[in-house]
Amino acid sequence: MPPTLLNTQQLETLAKDIKRWGLELGFQQVGISDTELSKAENSLFEWLDQGYHGDMAWMAKHGDKRSRPDKLVPGTLRVISVRLDYLPEPIQHCQQLLNRPSQAYISRYALGRDYHKLLRKRLQKLADKILQVTDELGFRVFVDSAPVLEKAIAEKAGLGWIGKHTNLLQKQIGSWFFLGELYINLPLPVDTPAEDHCGTCNNCLDICPTNAFIAPYKLDARKCISYLTIENKGAIPEKFRSQIGNRIYGCDDCQLFCPWNRFAAQSSEQDFKPRHQLNDIDLLSLFNWSEKQFMDKLQGSAIRRIGYDAWLRNIAVALGNALANIPRHHDLHHKIKQALSGRIGHVSEMVQEHIEWALKQ
Repeated sequence: MPPTLLNTQQLETLAKDIKRWGLELGFQQVGISDTELSKAENSLFEWLDQGYHGDMAWMAKHGDKRSRPDKLVPGTLRVISVRLDYLPEPIQHCQQLLNRPSQAYISRYALGRDYHKLLRKRLQKLADKILQVTDELGFRVFVDSAPVLEKAIAEKAGLGWIGKHTNLLQKQIGSWFFLGELYINLPLPVDTPAEDHCGTCNNCLDICPTNAFIAPYKLDARKCISYLTIENKGAIPEKFRSQIGNRIYGCDDCQLFCPWNRFAAQSSEQDFKPRHQLNDIDLLSLFNWSEKQFMDKLQGSAIRRIGYDAWLRNIAVALGNALANIPRHHDLHHKIKQALSGRIGHVSEMVQEHIEWALKQ
């Protein structure tokens, strides 16, 4: 059966319906953009040329397919971009946790279940609804699953602007949200790109523990705590260890202290609620997990992908920083040293080196 071609009026109606369906499916915002990303492409290639991506070879692997949607998926004319909020608890609690050295800080996006499947299923449902209207549709769903410039696309779709911290910001709710995309072959009307509202504020740049921002809107990932604790598979450079504090998986500081996030609302998504008290748990409890406990407790979690070695490495660094902040006569100081010492000879060389560093703090 040949496809039924949609006229201009039908495309406008469909665009409105898509946004309504998206909200009904649980997304907080839906926008539509074209595929022209030349400005973002230039910034990407400049960033890669400077080596700021570190060991993330996948950032350069696909050439310009990342910045040219129609090369990644031939026939793509528009991108439907969606926003799903995830903040699981008040920002004040997160900020306070950073000042409690014996507690673990885990990036708030990773406290609950992995978001990839949830977003993918909902985007597929959105595509299914479009298919009920037209058999013209050709599409692909993306949620961190291919070379996609999701923030640049979302900015063009009007979902927010890319802030100085390189995250997407929305005036009403801040930056605590996930993005997903639907590449489609329908010439839908596009939305107005968002405008930058960072102004003269540099909070995110100034608060960064490792000074990872080279300039506004430019991040050296090799210095970023999220990179060091998640993407980095080897040793964490010693010069960054003390600045990591109690952050054992990722870092939220540039979001936590952004004025626009004063308006952030907590997510009602059950999948994003903290599991196993990971939002407020002591480092020693996590350090004492066996590999089986790590695998079992973090099943369905984004954290699991870093592996048990990196998990112990990160916690060892945080425990070393705790030792530096807890008085020697304190019982907890003794317990931490005992736990660290007890792992020596039973872990990989890489983890052991971090434990030995921690014991010297």
